[in-house]
Amino acid sequence: MFTKWLTGNSFKTAAVVVIGASLLTSAGCSLLPNEDKEEVLPEIAPPQISKKPEYEVSTATLETKKTQIGKMIATQEETLYFSLDGKRLKELNVKINQKVTAGQVIGTLDVDDMKKQLRSDKLQFSKDELQMKDTLRKKDEMDPIEFELAKIDFEEKRQKLVDAQEEIDKAVLTSPFTGTIVSLNVAKGDSIKAYDPVCIIADTSKMTAAAKMTQDELEGISVGMPVTVDINNAGEFSGKVVQLPVVSNDDENGGNGGGGGSGGPQRPERPEDFLTVSLDKPLPKGVTRGTPLSISIIMNRKENAIVIPPSALRTIGSRTYVQVIDSEGKREVDVEVGQQTATEVEILKGLTPGQKVVGK
Repeated sequence: MFTKWLTGNSFKTAAVVVIGASLLTSAGCSLLPNEDKEEVLPEIAPPQISKKPEYEVSTATLETKKTQIGKMIATQEETLYFSLDGKRLKELNVKINQKVTAGQVIGTLDVDDMKKQLRSDKLQFSKDELQMKDTLRKKDEMDPIEFELAKIDFEEKRQKLVDAQEEIDKAVLTSPFTGTIVSLNVAKGDSIKAYDPVCIIADTSKMTAAAKMTQDELEGISVGMPVTVDINNAGEFSGKVVQLPVVSNDDENGGNGGGGGSGGPQRPERPEDFLTVSLDKPLPKGVTRGTPLSISIIMNRKENAIVIPPSALRTIGSRTYVQVIDSEGKREVDVEVGQQTATEVEILKGLTPGQKVVGK
């Protein structure tokens, strides 16, 4: 009886052990922590050493230029002014952009007071003439010195009338030639200061490209040099230098050129203040006085010059050289340099067209 119970319990115990082992085996993965997966690293490429640029030695037409900003001006123009001071402008007979003819009256000053004085002086001189006639009749009775003094006094009075009339004549301003009023600085009734600009008259049928330049900027420039003129909204023109400007010390220092110091009026521009050029073809419509432009003066021009980019040129101290690349690799070659521009360097000695040089 005892043996049979023990056998039954053993069977139950064995069954429990088997079932437990089975559960542990089947659930082993879920009970234990997951192992990390092996990380796949990207392939690291070695850094590439940048290759320096290579340039072919070539030939080109090389030009060295000086470029200056300028404008269109009339070859014949003049600033008009009165030489009388402190008078009012009584009449103004022109307007801006009006065409005028030679001799036409531009304006007149109020000199009524001067005219009144002249009339009075003429009446007095008439009396002096009568007295002089009487003096001439008494010449033989007079002391010679007294007679000569009377003659001198009479001639001084006559000259005073002439001078007064000349001053009155200065009150009328006329056009020196046929042209157009391109600038007008006064209005009727203004108080006029002697030699202040009243207006500018210009012959706008005769236009030229021009630029102001200092003495330093004119270095190396001469009449006859070829130029390229780029006129605003009109295109590019070729031509040559026909006139160099007259540069004074006042111009260099920003002076007034006759204005009487820093407080005086600035001297008006004149055609002789400019470098002017003649163009190879007529100007198109729309180009007027004052149209902006640039003038490039060709200082030196060479056909078929051997050139390389500036970045291919190397210097160490007084040595100038390039790196030439060929079938044997790189090698240094000393060179002699000529003209240089912003984009090209002329090689006078050391290279031939077709070779390759290394940039920096």
